[in-house]
Amino acid sequence: MKSLSNTYKGKKVLVTGAYGFKGSWLCYSLQQLGADVCAFSLIPEGAHNHFKLLNMDIKSVTADINDIEKLKRFISAEKPEIIFHLAAQSLVRYSYNNPIETFQTNVMGTANVLEVCRSFSFVKAVIAVTSDKCYENKETGKSYIETDAMGGYDPYSSSKGCAELVVASYRNSYFNPEKYGKTHQCLLASARAGNVIGGGDWSLDRLIPDMVQAANQKKQVIIRNPDAVRPWQHVLEPIFGYLLLGEKLLDGQTDFATAFNFGPKGNETMTVKEVLDIANSIWGEIDYSIKKDETLHEAKLLMLDCSKANTVLKWEPVWDTKTAIAQTIYWYMEYYSSNSLSTESHYYKHINSNSSRW
Repeated sequence: MKSLSNTYKGKKVLVTGAYGFKGSWLCYSLQQLGADVCAFSLIPEGAHNHFKLLNMDIKSVTADINDIEKLKRFISAEKPEIIFHLAAQSLVRYSYNNPIETFQTNVMGTANVLEVCRSFSFVKAVIAVTSDKCYENKETGKSYIETDAMGGYDPYSSSKGCAELVVASYRNSYFNPEKYGKTHQCLLASARAGNVIGGGDWSLDRLIPDMVQAANQKKQVIIRNPDAVRPWQHVLEPIFGYLLLGEKLLDGQTDFATAFNFGPKGNETMTVKEVLDIANSIWGEIDYSIKKDETLHEAKLLMLDCSKANTVLKWEPVWDTKTAIAQTIYWYMEYYSSNSLSTESHYYKHINSNSSRW
């Protein structure tokens, strides 16, 4: 079994949404694997940005995924062999106030990427990253599998379900695996990850960023939904999964041109309150008060079944949820105490636990 470095070394790779939290870790991982990375992304709001702090030697353009002509020119010039599409409006509560922007970015932005890829034979693989919230979540205690119905109560969740339908439509119509090598040369997959945590996330209105910024200011963070159950995982877990999936697509393995769930070890879940209590046991400055807000609907229970990725892709998370939380809090403690990044040490700590594949 070859290592990922053999797959990506020297490959031209495009990451959309690269300036975001998950995109920045993906770009860093690809660079460590020797890939020639380029980035198409907007700069997130806020004073901190992990991508900028990493100061990577990556050709990037600051642009909106909704600008299809600029996207087409950039892809035409850079000629990526594989595209990881992460550009998105990623916040549930923001989507309630900005539904049109959310649908435009998450649905039409995805369609833009896939439409542009139709024009270029040098694109061999595309992975569209959506969300575990794409499923029609009935909160029955069932863990969702990849063939379950798409849905979404709020605009964000619905937009992710719609994005998956766009991916399926383009795969069936233009990138059909059965016609690979005959009418086209590109394989298309989607990746649905559970709640992702890790250092370098400063997104607005998100649990970990809210709690660590409050702790740094010696303030309490307000928690609105302490009993919500989520599949928490460190950011490097799904990124490893995306890279494995990309490897299969680049190898022309048509069976992998489909959807995959990526969640924590053993489908483990935790409530928001449990996450906070573990974080507090590591960094005593983390404090919170509960002020429930039921004016806007948010799912209380969401679980993923990742057995397909486990068995077919041979992907397994390295860290359990408690370790993922601990590593995340250590990253922020070091950043706020000494203004230094521990991204590299966390990356190598993770891959050393699974060194045969990296």
